[in-house]
Amino acid sequence: MTNKQQNNTGMSMIEILIVIGIFAVLGVLSTRVIFLSLQGSQKGDAQVKVRENLDYAVSVIERRLRNAGSVSPCPNNSNHLVIGYSDSNNVPASFSCVINATEGYVASGSANLRLTSEEIKVTVCSFTCTAGTQSTPPRVAIDIRAVDAASQGSKEGASVSISTEINLRTY
Repeated sequence: MTNKQQNNTGMSMIEILIVIGIFAVLGVLSTRVIFLSLQGSQKGDAQVKVRENLDYAVSVIERRLRNAGSVSPCPNNSNHLVIGYSDSNNVPASFSCVINATEGYVASGSANLRLTSEEIKVTVCSFTCTAGTQSTPPRVAIDIRAVDAASQGSKEGASVSISTEINLRTY
């Protein structure tokens, strides 16, 4: 009789450990990719929310100031947090920025009507009126920066800035 050769087709312990190590590295990498994509999605959602709030506030301000009968004082050198105006019926009104440690928002009137929601916090805000000349109309520059209040200070936090200039046309 001839000696039969034994076929050892099993795996050694080292081969099993190598396979487990490879799968562990792949698991960590795929988890990290999923985590980063979710984080990016949350930041994108927060930026959209902040942008929509600021766009709404600025559109209301633009429409009312463009149709205003007058803006005073212009130039407003002392206080850039408030801009006063008289509407087309000569009713006095104003826009203001309320910024403190706990909240920040843009308001219409005497801080009675919030133009930005409680979901965002305005961090920087200014209204700057520049007097007109013979060749240029008076104008109001608006600069607002806000963050998502829920994710403020975290990586998902979204900071959005809006700057615009409104040429006043009625005076």
